[in-house]
Amino acid sequence: MDMWRGIPREEIPWFPTIDDSKCTGCGECLSICKNGVLGFDESSRTAQVTNPYNCVVECSTCARLCPTEAISFPDQAAFSEFIKQKLATGEKP
Repeated sequence: MDMWRGIPREEIPWFPTIDDSKCTGCGECLSICKNGVLGFDESSRTAQVTNPYNCVVECSTCARLCPTEAISFPDQAAFSEFIKQKLATGEKP
């Protein structure tokens, strides 16, 4: 997806962050996300964000289903405000 609501996807800061200290490498997130956002790092034995802009904007299924709560997303209120401002100004590259 190149655009979301008329905003270039690479300008939208919506993608997961993984806390390596909490990730057990169970692979649950890898099986849930079908968009290639996540990969597995063999050396650390943890999930990694490999393609952040493949993440579907406002999807946080992997975080909700992570058994160790190792995955987080931007604050929803701050993100909503960012999108409102971006849409109101019609700011485009």
